[in-house]
Amino acid sequence: MMSMDNRKRPAASSNSGNFAFCSSSFRRQPARVLIVEALPPCWSETCTVICDALDNFLSLACSLDGPCRIPLLSLYAISRQQECLLPFAQVRGNLARLHSCVEELRSIPGEGCVRGAARGGELLRQAVLDSLQQFKQYIRHTSTGNQANSNNTSVEVTVVTSQPGKGIVHHLETGLKDADLVPLKRLLVVQIGTAGDWGQDTPSPEATYAETEECLMLGTEVDLQRVENSVAAMETVLKAWLQEQGGDREHLHLLLPSPTDSLIPVCVKCDMQERLISPALLPLTPNLGVKTESALDFLPVTKVSANQSPAPQRLKVIKVLHADGVCESVLYGLPLVIRPTTCWQLDWDEMEANHNLFHALCHILRSRDLFLLLQVEPAQRSTAGGSGVYSHYVLQPSPSLSLLLKPVVSRELLLPCSLPISTQDPAPDAVQTVQGCLTQLDEEFVFNPLSLCSNLYRHLRSRGLFSQPRYPYRLQPAAVVRDHPQPPEGTKTTGSRQRGQPQSQGRHLGTHSKVRATVAPMPSSSSHPSSSSSSLGPPPAKALRPALTLLGSSSGSRRAPAPSRHKEDDDDSMVL
Repeated sequence: MMSMDNRKRPAASSNSGNFAFCSSSFRRQPARVLIVEALPPCWSETCTVICDALDNFLSLACSLDGPCRIPLLSLYAISRQQECLLPFAQVRGNLARLHSCVEELRSIPGEGCVRGAARGGELLRQAVLDSLQQFKQYIRHTSTGNQANSNNTSVEVTVVTSQPGKGIVHHLETGLKDADLVPLKRLLVVQIGTAGDWGQDTPSPEATYAETEECLMLGTEVDLQRVENSVAAMETVLKAWLQEQGGDREHLHLLLPSPTDSLIPVCVKCDMQERLISPALLPLTPNLGVKTESALDFLPVTKVSANQSPAPQRLKVIKVLHADGVCESVLYGLPLVIRPTTCWQLDWDEMEANHNLFHALCHILRSRDLFLLLQVEPAQRSTAGGSGVYSHYVLQPSPSLSLLLKPVVSRELLLPCSLPISTQDPAPDAVQTVQGCLTQLDEEFVFNPLSLCSNLYRHLRSRGLFSQPRYPYRLQPAAVVRDHPQPPEGTKTTGSRQRGQPQSQGRHLGTHSKVRATVAPMPSSSSHPSSSSSSLGPPPAKALRPALTLLGSSSGSRRAPAPSRHKEDDDDSMVL
């Protein structure tokens, strides 16, 4: 990137909900304005690249959870006239509307001709001014009685053009010199083209110095960034919007022991920057290596019965990587140790052959300092009509008979990170200070994590003992008993006695010592002449049943089963 301003800017930093960040780091995210120059005939070459990159980026930005990274977005198109395709709108959860705006941008024809580049530059200047005016009106309308939008009072404008970037920057500087640019935080001109086009537009040092002076008079930052005509390069420009743009406070302090006898440590103030978007911020991503805390999290999600084991995960080796060519910043998640299997279902010959293959793989990777790139295909297709999600892993060798499996980020989740290699030596006094600080520390040749103590046991013990009740059971409050009084004994119906029978029965079984059942004799046949007249006649309409009386109980005796009752047996009773 070629900066048109020599002033130092705070390093870009971001927040994905990791331990080192908090959601307040995204309080001052600026609103975004994208102005796309769709002038023929160059638009026919850049239309597909810009629209595909914009469509991919918005599908990711609209689906992210966590703190809001892009509060507002507005889209302008510059063809034969200036057109606002999208007024300021929220991004999260608004994919349908944003996708329709991208399709409208894609429908702009790329054939024809315009009067000249000056006409396009004038339309770009008008689009910048119009976007600033709309932003002021939006903030004035939404900030009335709403304190949430008080921090989002700045806007960044990105202009995408295929014309020479130097001329566009000069035209915007001269055209915006007398305008009200208070809410404008940054103005970025992105020139999309080929390396040959950039060679024709290389500025001289004298011209760069003069433009820097004019930019300082403009009062805002104007950057020129040149990217190639590819979807991946254009996505990198847009993904920079997802990074934290505060810069009003450093993120961490690195404390070094003082090289002298002073108790004040040497403080190195730093900023942090995200390297990738955490897959945990995306919904429905079980195959992106989000959870690698245990082997169960790594196994494929399949529907199996409770007595069946899930099928093993299948990893396909797709590439061999050199260890010195893999950056640690693209690896994430918790690693898993891979060992040769000891499954009892394998016979001894198969297990020995598998052990030899695993040993040979570890030996070759270790001796040649190689890694393996693995790919996991989704177990089932997406229900929304997609093709599923592919996850990738890196397999690293170790001196022991084991491998280390780590998830690796893919293109969709990778954030831009420009870390140029310093060609200058540090200041001598700073080198002397740091060397004095490091000499105060103990040095270990082999790191042993058993020597580290995080006070976790004491914290969990104190938290668990104070948060749980003293007894394993909970007594019923007296208020609950008062709210549910028992009805009087004399007013209990037969149904209520039946419902209260098990409780009363249990209570008496615990207080008496014996159980004795007394059954009254059956009535004589003379009292029922109708039933004795014929042995083959129908049974009586209602047969009287004797009362069963339980006199006393024993704590060691079993309870007699309750007899079955009918609706008409209202006169029958059981005395406990």
